Amino acid sequence: MSTDYSNGDCESVHQPLLHSGRSRINSTSQVAIVGANVCPIESLDYEIIENEFFKQDWRSRRKIQILQYVSMKWVLCLLIGAIVGVVGFFHNLAVETLAGIKFVITSDLMLQRRFLLAFVVFCSSNLVLTLFSTIFTAFIAPAAAGSGIPEVKAYLNGVDAPGVFTLRTLIVKVIGSITAVSSSLLVGKAGPMVHIGACVGSLLGQGGSKQYGLTCKWLHFFKNDRDRRDLITCGAAAGMAAAFRAPVGGVLFAFEEMASWWRSALLWRTFFTTAVVAIVLRSLIDFCLSGKCGPFGKGGLIMFDVNPTSIDYHLSNVLPAMIIGVVGGILGSLYNALLTKVLRVYSMIHEKCIQYKILLACVISIITSCFIFGLPWLASCRPCPVDAAEECPTIGRSGNYKKFQCPPGHYNDLASLFFNTCGDAIKNLFSTNTDEEFAYSSMFTFFISCFFLSIFSYGIVAPAGLFVPNIVIGASYGRVVGMMVGKYFTLDHGLYAVLGAASFLGGSMRMTVSLCVILLELTNNLSLLPLVMVSLLMSKMIADAFNPNIYDIIMKAKGFPYLKNHVEPYMRQLTVGDVVTGPLHVFNGIEKVRNIVFILRTSSHNGFPVVDEPPYSEAPVLYGIILRDHLLTLLKKKDFLSAPMAIGDDAFKRFSADEFAKKGSGNSDKIEDLLFTEEELDMFIDLHPFSNASPYTVLETMSLGKALTIFRNVGLRHLLVIPRVFNGFPVVGILTRHDFMPEHILGLHPSLERSRWRGLRIKLPFRSLVACK
Repeated sequence: MSTDYSNGDCESVHQPLLHSGRSRINSTSQVAIVGANVCPIESLDYEIIENEFFKQDWRSRRKIQILQYVSMKWVLCLLIGAIVGVVGFFHNLAVETLAGIKFVITSDLMLQRRFLLAFVVFCSSNLVLTLFSTIFTAFIAPAAAGSGIPEVKAYLNGVDAPGVFTLRTLIVKVIGSITAVSSSLLVGKAGPMVHIGACVGSLLGQGGSKQYGLTCKWLHFFKNDRDRRDLITCGAAAGMAAAFRAPVGGVLFAFEEMASWWRSALLWRTFFTTAVVAIVLRSLIDFCLSGKCGPFGKGGLIMFDVNPTSIDYHLSNVLPAMIIGVVGGILGSLYNALLTKVLRVYSMIHEKCIQYKILLACVISIITSCFIFGLPWLASCRPCPVDAAEECPTIGRSGNYKKFQCPPGHYNDLASLFFNTCGDAIKNLFSTNTDEEFAYSSMFTFFISCFFLSIFSYGIVAPAGLFVPNIVIGASYGRVVGMMVGKYFTLDHGLYAVLGAASFLGGSMRMTVSLCVILLELTNNLSLLPLVMVSLLMSKMIADAFNPNIYDIIMKAKGFPYLKNHVEPYMRQLTVGDVVTGPLHVFNGIEKVRNIVFILRTSSHNGFPVVDEPPYSEAPVLYGIILRDHLLTLLKKKDFLSAPMAIGDDAFKRFSADEFAKKGSGNSDKIEDLLFTEEELDMFIDLHPFSNASPYTVLETMSLGKALTIFRNVGLRHLLVIPRVFNGFPVVGILTRHDFMPEHILGLHPSLERSRWRGLRIKLPFRSLVACK
């Protein structure tokens, strides 16, 4: 019988991760790779708890309250879009300003031929920015480290890791991401922007806050996991839309990659939210185009427009698109495999102490600065093209023609890529009519450097995304392929870069529709659609044969018990009775306070079956299930009964529905904080009005695969298992999401290991975490 175990203590590295035996407590174990303490991990209550209080509250609602609920949800979507749009704008502006000042000072010193001082200034400024981001993240909000997309994706699947959506995490994510991206580390802003949007949605959907004086009754409508899930989905879509100014791509990203449950009403709300983001960004960009945002205000705000004109290509051009797709699939799967190994090493470093985390980030920053400043010296100076569309060489701003150490009238093509932000580098790679402006050796050097610098930069304790670095890597090898086969086909090298970016993103992240739309929106070129589709499909098909997508790998390493939407073949060979483990704790319909307190203190279950037994019923019968939070609410109020009797309708006079509403993440009561006298412990509580009398149940003979389909599609936290033949007790056990984890199932039945599809196999982590249900 499954338990809900969460003592918060991580198991030793030397202990086996899983043990066989039907009596063990299920504690699916994983590891946090970026230094954040995600132990314990809770599940979310997406199922409606239909107890008597819910029914009474539902019956009492008038039309005006329903109108308030619907209108308030649209207002919150409007606020999410507006806030995320403004944050995205100032994030971009801050990155361009910080990086611009750094590059201008360094370039001025190089114009004065003071190369050593220029390197010292460049390296030290990068180190200070990285150090600030790392210290700020490590000491204030470790949960803000990394991309944030795996955490958001896991939450939308029903996994609640503490500290992921707090106000502190939001602030650290914004400031830490700005400084990390400005420090020339090969990290991106898209993942952090998705996390920022999700944090905004979560905070607005908390249902008010007594701490900050926000206790409006209208906000109480959203004090449940289902509505928060919708708002976080809207926030994630808004974050992606703000990162690339791609509103439709943001909606499709939330649909394809993030959300585990989708419906038409959610589609409308995410579409509305991203539309607000697009409007806000457009108005702020127009404001900056008038020159009111400083010398660097125009840089990253005008995204990556390639060329708005139509591009002619022939059927023969499908072949290089397929070649790029195959290369992208191989390189993307290799990237995922290498990143996994690096993250495992980083995790062991992070486990030692916080000084090692900071030292690791400093070492990566210094190495990156040496590569960025040193490699352009290996490139030859090239004469400026006669018909250049912009000033050559570029001095004091972003552009295609960086002077670096070259004489007048010449530029350094490798410096034009390295001595820029990732956004400006992408612009240069995507630019058309520049076939002769980059040397083959420079492009190959840039590709190899970015490939490995991105792998080693991700995983430090700082907000860091993978989306933009993957675009840079893909665009660089796309250019390389274009140089190799360009004379045989009619495509521009800038378009090869777009196809390369699409193929590498598809090979690493395995998204198709949303990536296709995002690339078309950020390049503003719809005519590329067929070729981008071909590259994405080929890369995903090739990469799927080697390993999962990068976000699934990171979720696995972090220990998030993510439920996939497909059933493993070996699950069809098992019944639910083969995986439920014990012990099972059950409450009577009218229970003694002493028994409730004892069970809550000696176990970490979050759901308990409620059974009526004689003399309250003719035979043992399953009444329903009650949540741990509801039991704590009853104990905290101490409105007990002196005798074992039904409370009836009097419960509605003693309690209100708001008292049983879901609290914000990390705000639950704890049994250790409650004290009772001997007299109170000998009193009783009638659990009937507070129990969900219509829980989902399955027979113990149902196949595990079918139970997983029900569990995931409905969004359950607990699934009761009842006996096929009544044997004196009405419930066999409880299934939670951890009972469907491969580690738990294969730990109980090792002989089924051979039945696993090799493409989904990931090595177990080296350190284990206790996960709660």
